[in-house]
Amino acid sequence: MRELAATWMRGGTSKCWVFDRADLDNLGLDPAAVLLRAFGSPDPRQVDGVGGATSTTSKAVILAPAGTEDADVDYTFAQVGIDEPVVDWGSNCGNCSAVAGLYALRRRWVQPTGELTTVRVRNTNTGQLIVQQVPTPGGVVEEDGTEHIPGVPFPGVGVRMWFRDPAGRTTGSLLPTGSPREELAFDGRLVPATLIDAGAPVVVLDAATVGLAGSESPAEITARAGLLAALDGVRRQAAVRMGLAVDEVSAERAVPKLAVVGPAPTTGEADLTVRMLSMGQVHPALAITGSVALTMAAATPGTLVADRVVAAIAGRLRLATPSGVVATHTGEMDGAPAVAVTRTARRIADAVLALPDDALPLRGPASRRNSFPAASSRADGRAWSAWVEPALPAAPVQTEVHR
Repeated sequence: MRELAATWMRGGTSKCWVFDRADLDNLGLDPAAVLLRAFGSPDPRQVDGVGGATSTTSKAVILAPAGTEDADVDYTFAQVGIDEPVVDWGSNCGNCSAVAGLYALRRRWVQPTGELTTVRVRNTNTGQLIVQQVPTPGGVVEEDGTEHIPGVPFPGVGVRMWFRDPAGRTTGSLLPTGSPREELAFDGRLVPATLIDAGAPVVVLDAATVGLAGSESPAEITARAGLLAALDGVRRQAAVRMGLAVDEVSAERAVPKLAVVGPAPTTGEADLTVRMLSMGQVHPALAITGSVALTMAAATPGTLVADRVVAAIAGRLRLATPSGVVATHTGEMDGAPAVAVTRTARRIADAVLALPDDALPLRGPASRRNSFPAASSRADGRAWSAWVEPALPAAPVQTEVHR
């Protein structure tokens, strides 16, 4: 039996297990296999592990001091499969991003600087720099936060996150196909779609074209026979168009994301409604990297989002989600465009995870299929993934995981 230190945290509307990258490296094991075994996957209930059996609670965050002048923390996100033995390294999670600054301050990787401390977090999956502003009243790391966000019944530490220069972080272009609109097949007909890459690759559909009003609850959308499967088919087509997969079958489950947008609520509290799919299910709130993409789309003429938000106030976008309104802001940081959103974070528990020695392969050769990303963006823009066959351990090879 091996042991692995971990911290359980909530970031935004997601829960994630946070690991020090050095602790994972010291195990000398394949990191994807470690996460799968720790989370209890593959199993729809994840009954023999720490996974939460939903797409928003089966997540891992791997952190390390950056060791470079342009960032303070290197942050790798892993979406751990639930009923499949797969760890998806292909994208970032904006909600889970919110834990990085608070964790780094608590570990003293970053020293508090007055009432508000800036922590520069580099997401290694995409190369995205996220500049976080964490409250440190009186120069003290305070974990008893008082800020509320939609979708979470309890308060947490409010973290303002700026996604600096988010366009094209995965595919190399804000509009991967070069056009603000494409046509994709849905239910035997073609429907307009916007394919955009900012924060994360997202395919945007108009609710009316897929038979929705846009304000439906996740349960109502899920209850529509065949709708989730049809939407996932559109998402897989988009993956091919965006250069994220060679064919629809090989498209990752987490990349791209899919957003269905509808008209603004009659209450005037938001600029448009949005329902987002995460790992094949309707997100209970909103993927924050998806909100970054929608914000950039709103400022891009010709996109479906831009057509919907003609009355929005410049520099602000209010998104009506199943859990409430999420607001984003646009600005400039160090001469580059940036999108800001506030999330809350909270430490739930510190733990030591017990890992059975059964079926834990040693670390194999460094490749996109069995290692997590190094501290730089990918040159080819392709998604990272790790399928694990526990019965076939790879030969141990010395690998370097930081570049």
